[in-house]
Amino acid sequence: MLKGSKLYSILGQKCPKCHVGELFNVKNPYKLNRIFDMVDKCEHCGQTYQLEPGFFFGAMFVNYGLTVGIGIAVFLAMRILGGEWALHGYLIGIILAIVALAPLTFRLGRSIWINFFIKYDPAKSTANSQP
Repeated sequence: MLKGSKLYSILGQKCPKCHVGELFNVKNPYKLNRIFDMVDKCEHCGQTYQLEPGFFFGAMFVNYGLTVGIGIAVFLAMRILGGEWALHGYLIGIILAIVALAPLTFRLGRSIWINFFIKYDPAKSTANSQP
């Protein structure tokens, strides 16, 4: 992935403005006691992540879309690879996958959401410190 692309920022969970700073305090999404801990602003370029009160409320809808995609992917994988299952078998497989991937989808949802609103600035990426 090339620095400067939205995909770099989203998957790397980097600051959308400079692609250097981190979005979350802890990189591991499975440290569940720290999953909600976000950095207030980028330590490299100074970009504030909470653009307005309740800004990340919209990330809930992105997370919902990711979760639906996971459910469909698991259903299709079970259908194609595993043959015919009873309804409860599909439901158990989908629920297990959604629960197991919930910390990842939570963080990806927030990362995607903030990238909708903040554009990459190459000048901020090469700057050594905050303005």
